[in-house]
Amino acid sequence: MSDLLDKLATLADRHRALEARLADPEVMGGPEYPAVLRDHARLGRLVSPYRELRQALDDVAEARELLGDPEMREMAEAEVAERQAAADRLLERIKALLVQADALNDRPALLEVRAGAGGDEACLFAGDLVRMYQLYCQRIGWQFATLTSQPGEMGGFKEAIIEIRGEGAFGLLRYEAGGHRVQRVPATESQGRIHTSAATVAVMPEAGEVDVHIAPEDLHVDVFRASGAGGQHVNTTDSAVRVTHLPTGIAVSCQDEKSQHANRERAMKILRSRLLEAERERQEAARAAERKQQVGSGDRSDRIRTYNFPQNRITDHRIGFTSYHLDRYLEGHLDELQQAMIEHAKVQVLAEWDGRF
Repeated sequence: MSDLLDKLATLADRHRALEARLADPEVMGGPEYPAVLRDHARLGRLVSPYRELRQALDDVAEARELLGDPEMREMAEAEVAERQAAADRLLERIKALLVQADALNDRPALLEVRAGAGGDEACLFAGDLVRMYQLYCQRIGWQFATLTSQPGEMGGFKEAIIEIRGEGAFGLLRYEAGGHRVQRVPATESQGRIHTSAATVAVMPEAGEVDVHIAPEDLHVDVFRASGAGGQHVNTTDSAVRVTHLPTGIAVSCQDEKSQHANRERAMKILRSRLLEAERERQEAARAAERKQQVGSGDRSDRIRTYNFPQNRITDHRIGFTSYHLDRYLEGHLDELQQAMIEHAKVQVLAEWDGRF
């Protein structure tokens, strides 16, 4: 507890320093003001409950001093119990905030859903996942937009890249990253046998030009004719775009829009987010090595979840969570599983937190 309070006290000092900068006329009129204001607000979400926690702990200490007085004992015991309960609640609130401590947490999220092993059935399952996320967004009021997609021959998607905007979008959806496995009888299965198929989900924070600088000379852009569904522009104009980042070899193709310019803009949005995510994963790996404890592998091929249709069961293998209401999850009711992921993260957050926020 004392180590945590020391780290929180340091953040409170940073918050006060940012407050002073916001009052500086030179900062108020300068280009850095929005970033300082954003950091001040982000730190404030943690500093406010920390100050309440310090007050509650001070109240507990004062009440304990009265326990030796026979006339004050009963009142002091009640005060200790009440203020200690308040301190415990505040500590849980702080731990929940630390779980979501990443500065990128409030960013819009880009989800890349891809069919894995399983052929047409994997494409159909990828389509089910996209629909699940879309229904979830509709239910909680988030914006959902498909940036680019490649449909499967029998339905669903070989690949779909989706932009999701809403408060804390990346912070919540990051738990979806990994390998998703489905067990069910495909519509094309005449013998009624259960098949296992897979899809992968990658989750990235949306990146702007200010986050990732890409030199024009580091890009190679190809244009080509779009294929598949898409209207009159398909196979008539070179509207599809493939952007390759030469230093990393990362390539992004977009063909859903009718204009080359619009497809290039979408491709650049996806490319920036992939580069930002690669850097974020690099930093996470370095921080994990420093404390000799891996927070999470981040390996997108890891099997994180199984969707068993015959048993109406969904299981998250990372935390041992199982529910027999798979049908509700597929309709976009992800709240219980997401809360379980947050509670699981709280268990380790105090030991692993390095004081950054």
